[in-house]
Amino acid sequence: MPYVSFITDERFKEIVNELLAIGDAAKIKATDEFDRNVIDPFSMLMEMASFDMDFEDWVKSEKSRQVQKSLSNDIGLLHQKILGSVNGWKDLKTGNVVDLVNTDLQIIAEVKNKHNTVKGSDKVGTYKELESLIMPKTSIYKDFKAYYVEIIPSTAKGYEKPFTPSDKKTGTQCEPNPNIIQIDGLRFYKLVTGQDDALEQVFNALPTVIKDCRKSASMSGIEEAVQFFKSAYVPKPPRTSRRTTQKA
Repeated sequence: MPYVSFITDERFKEIVNELLAIGDAAKIKATDEFDRNVIDPFSMLMEMASFDMDFEDWVKSEKSRQVQKSLSNDIGLLHQKILGSVNGWKDLKTGNVVDLVNTDLQIIAEVKNKHNTVKGSDKVGTYKELESLIMPKTSIYKDFKAYYVEIIPSTAKGYEKPFTPSDKKTGTQCEPNPNIIQIDGLRFYKLVTGQDDALEQVFNALPTVIKDCRKSASMSGIEEAVQFFKSAYVPKPPRTSRRTTQKA
């Protein structure tokens, strides 16, 4: 049985191996450069006191924090590479103005891992870049639809709406454009693959793929990860008010 139904097992494993290599490099860098980085001694003392750590525990925690920070900046590549491997879609690689393109559907997309990956003030620049790609008559993406994708949304309800970030300099929001859309990962995966559960397929398969790529990988915490997935994409049911009856 394949890992997911929309890309090959070979490609999925290739992508995961690439991300694992990035994590390995980040771990080596954190160790090699630890003594060269300027450490905040005030923060160190407060963290050790707050979390009841000795110095060795703090060093491990600090190195893990640096690796996590580095890896979180690259984890969006996981989704970019997976989505760019679906038939009809192309991963434009890092360094380009946008990440994905589908010329048949006339869609371009900028993929971010989380809703707060980019500061609110910087989102205006992204809006203007997308606008400059789809609006000019001379652009190769003229009349395309541009998507600003946030894999992890700001609310479990999700969204697919005009992308209108606030411009702090002018105190106004960017003009709504029906062809510049802000969308969450669940909806965008469905758009790309045509399958409602596409993102869930990736999430459910990932522990197996990681283990197949690296036998020594510890995959503890899967149950907790499932709960985090639900928190990100499954809205909580509304609370029902209980009516109390008074005895006569």
